[in-house]
Amino acid sequence: MEVPCAKDFHWQALAPLPSPRVYCSLAETGGQIYAIGGCDDSGNPMDSFEVYSPETNQWRSLASIPSARAGVAVVALGKRILVVGGVGENQMPLKVVDVYNIDEGKWKKKSSLREPAMGMSITARDCRVYTAGGMGSDLRPHSFMQQYDMLKDIWVHFAPMPTPRYGATSFLRGSKIYVLGGRQSKYAVNAFEVFDIETRSWTKFPSVPNKRAYSRYVMSEGSIYNLGGLRQGGTYRRPKFTKTVDIFDMEHGGWMKTERSCFLRKRRADFVAGLINGRVVVAGGLGNQPSVLDTAEMFHPVKNRWESISSMPTPRCACATIVLKNRLYAIGGVNQGPSSAVEMLSLADET
Repeated sequence: MEVPCAKDFHWQALAPLPSPRVYCSLAETGGQIYAIGGCDDSGNPMDSFEVYSPETNQWRSLASIPSARAGVAVVALGKRILVVGGVGENQMPLKVVDVYNIDEGKWKKKSSLREPAMGMSITARDCRVYTAGGMGSDLRPHSFMQQYDMLKDIWVHFAPMPTPRYGATSFLRGSKIYVLGGRQSKYAVNAFEVFDIETRSWTKFPSVPNKRAYSRYVMSEGSIYNLGGLRQGGTYRRPKFTKTVDIFDMEHGGWMKTERSCFLRKRRADFVAGLINGRVVVAGGLGNQPSVLDTAEMFHPVKNRWESISSMPTPRCACATIVLKNRLYAIGGVNQGPSSAVEMLSLADET
């Protein structure tokens, strides 16, 4: 498989966010990137809503979200952006659901969730939205699998997810939703469960081999990568940042035995990750160093090893991340305080 050289990828600093923030959520539609909510430097949820145009390298403020919130589940359906749950001004989960109509430039309230939730994972298929898990007002993890029908404005509950959790990662592939990892209370879970939209049933897949928090999942054409993270200690053991990489083979339905050469070069957690030009990328995050990381690396699928690439211009962790047209965008995040930095990684000749 031909993949571009690591040295040909470069970072570019773009127009910063109008105000610094962390835990904002991103959606892409029509080639534009929308940033929704987030927390300011006092930890308060924001009602900010902006759109970034890659063509002009400019941010534009749009009508504020009806209620300030952070860590929302967000998905774009054509000319509409659906914003679900999140954390409100009292630092508690919300049940509010709002839709922004891009053509009208207006927000509309929609049918609320049955119970308030934050940390839901979200996917969409054919005007229907699916949310898995979440954390409720009692801070317990949910096992809910909910479907929202945009046309009828109704929520439907399906068979519950076998493992209740929040902060899981979901991928849609065909008619199946792959749900991996997440947390229960402060503890990471390694459950891997798949929901079949057509049969409305769950199947348990082999668990993620190494349990850790703040790792990142990336799906490529035939694999799912679980990268880095923080291995939580037992009663007398301190948590450890890890280089571990687990790779799930979609064709054979199992986790591959990974050689040490597949491990990250740098221990890290809570970092930027994505797939561009057929290559898995990680950047920034927290590691064993006293300060936030700026280093970046890229996996070579043929050589089965990681290669260093140029560092992020602004070291950060907890960035919002999105991939658009083989360009990886890192937006906001934390470096001592919330950051307004916006940076993009791409092949040099595509910038």
